[in-house]
Amino acid sequence: MPSILIIDDEKSIRKTLSEILSFEGYKITEAGDGEEGLARFSEKPFDLVLCDIKMPKIDGIEFLERAKAINPDIPIIMISGHGNIDTAVEAVKKGAFDYISKPPDLNRLLITLRNATEKQSLVTETKTLKRKVSKMQEMVGNGLAMQKIKATLEKVAPTDARVLITGENGVGKELVARWIHEKSARSSGPIVEVNCAAIPGELIESELFGHEKGSFTSAIKQRIGKFEQANGGTLFLDEIGDMSLSAQAKVLRALQEGKITRVGADKDIAVDVRVIAATNKDLLLEVEQKNFRLDLYHRLGVIIIHVPSLNERKEDIPQLVKYFLQTIAVDYGQPPKEIQQEAIQALQEFQWTGNVRELRNVVERLIILSGKIITTEDVTAYVQPRR
Repeated sequence: MPSILIIDDEKSIRKTLSEILSFEGYKITEAGDGEEGLARFSEKPFDLVLCDIKMPKIDGIEFLERAKAINPDIPIIMISGHGNIDTAVEAVKKGAFDYISKPPDLNRLLITLRNATEKQSLVTETKTLKRKVSKMQEMVGNGLAMQKIKATLEKVAPTDARVLITGENGVGKELVARWIHEKSARSSGPIVEVNCAAIPGELIESELFGHEKGSFTSAIKQRIGKFEQANGGTLFLDEIGDMSLSAQAKVLRALQEGKITRVGADKDIAVDVRVIAATNKDLLLEVEQKNFRLDLYHRLGVIIIHVPSLNERKEDIPQLVKYFLQTIAVDYGQPPKEIQQEAIQALQEFQWTGNVRELRNVVERLIILSGKIITTEDVTAYVQPRR
């Protein structure tokens, strides 16, 4: 049931519109002036707004401007008995969906409402689909560390150089890899991800290079490996420090020769793949402990990008918080919540063991559990509730 906010200082007009639109299946909320209307608008999302122009305290045009600043996607239809062409043009220029004169023609009003709700549904659906289809996110932060990473990406991405990304879990290593791919000449090709830590050692070679039917007990059909799937694009080897030594040897050969061999096959297959690897381990220490090949380390680490922990770049937390407030609100289909500056400062004081991933989860928790404005009390209560 679509929800409509009706704002008009004439009680008889509000009641008439409310009765008609309720009968048509709309859920109605009323406000007697622009100030009350703005308060209602800020409290929760509506599917659309019907707003009078001549009102005390805050007139319709001022309401329109302030409401669009809060949530630009909600259609606002202006209504007035004192209007003229200039007023209508001004309202539309400032973002009104349409302008209707009083007394409104019922058929035109209902058609306009239907068009407005359909547009709102399409806007919400489009935003949701775009976020589901695209895994790309912004690289948020303007601190010195992030500026250095962004500058490095601009230089490295257009080349075919292999990149090794290091950093703790949750800092955004996958995001860096995807940005390198998107800014490269291979962006029209695929980016294929392999989480080396999530695949058992005995299956990693089949996952990377594929296998022929009957090459082992469960190989009931031929399988194309990730190297072949990424041909012409980018292969992202996440947590490569957990890869078995036997698989490391084959990856080294693929990097050296540009060829792979499926498990159980004799024929070499040429592949054109840019490899980006990531790890949360100290690979040189792994080399010393005989867990990682030194020659593979040098092959992978043509360019090494270290992504610092969130605790090392706390100056980026305010920007990250506001970014998450915005993007999560889009996912939920509601206007972004406000947050007190003191609450942001409180978030900067925490030790973030889960890095940016943990911060995003905390912001989502605050959006769900806090009131209209996120306060320092909310941060104290909900950021680390078990402590």
